Amino acid sequence: MEVIGINIHPLKSGRAVPQTAVKVNLDGLAGDRRFMLVEPDGRFITQRELQALAQVEARHADGGVHLRMNGEELSVRFDPDRRLDVRVWSSDVNAAVADDAANAALSGWFGRPVKLVHMDEAAERFVGAEWAGTAAPVGFADGFPVLITTTGSLADLNRTLVEKGQEPVGMERFRTNILIDCQEPWEEDLWESLEIAGIAFDLVKPCARCIMTTQDQVTGERIGGNPIQGLAEKRMSADRRVAGVLFGWNAVPRGEGTVRLGDEARIIHRRAERWPMKQRPAR
Repeated sequence: MEVIGINIHPLKSGRAVPQTAVKVNLDGLAGDRRFMLVEPDGRFITQRELQALAQVEARHADGGVHLRMNGEELSVRFDPDRRLDVRVWSSDVNAAVADDAANAALSGWFGRPVKLVHMDEAAERFVGAEWAGTAAPVGFADGFPVLITTTGSLADLNRTLVEKGQEPVGMERFRTNILIDCQEPWEEDLWESLEIAGIAFDLVKPCARCIMTTQDQVTGERIGGNPIQGLAEKRMSADRRVAGVLFGWNAVPRGEGTVRLGDEARIIHRRAERWPMKQRPAR
């Protein structure tokens, strides 16, 4: 097995930026989900409620970020002394916040009041102790530092979608960090730990999928095949700790280094059994 895709998402819910090589830190891939839009009160915003975020291209630039959307461009720098308490799900983070002019410009882009925040060196967030053994450092990702998916599982999902008369979907719908070329569908359910480029990745929790997988990751429109409907037949969790349909695994890196396209992915430890799934008849 080998790594055939690497992506970072500098802005949470913004467009993916493919990489040929990336530094892996304990809190995830360097540059991944370090910026985020929030409500004026600090609550996080994603494509779930603001589909237009899919149209935003974000690139790290001189300690800040350069944003592009529909012909508009904005470069934002952050003063480490200008901060805002923000919330990602149940996590509270004291993050650097953009100045009033930048926030006003972004509010104009989206037609609603928003602020842009940065997970800078002074910001800290730790999650997932109940799954990872100890709390893992993470940026603005939903729950864990790294998301791992496989080609075989996407191919199996797309077979189901085609059988339903729907269009196949691309892996971009699942906003993965590391894509592994593995032809056996759902084999990742049995991977407890992988080694890539000398770095161990513990696969600690399956990833429950939401309405974002139904959205085109260029326009934000809810068009094309519906992965939720396809996953419902084979991938509906039977374990109440993770409800809903599952695709991909959340992983925690146990070391640091650089992962490159073409790197071998080697199984270190296997699980004794798969995650339990509900059996549903095809429709």
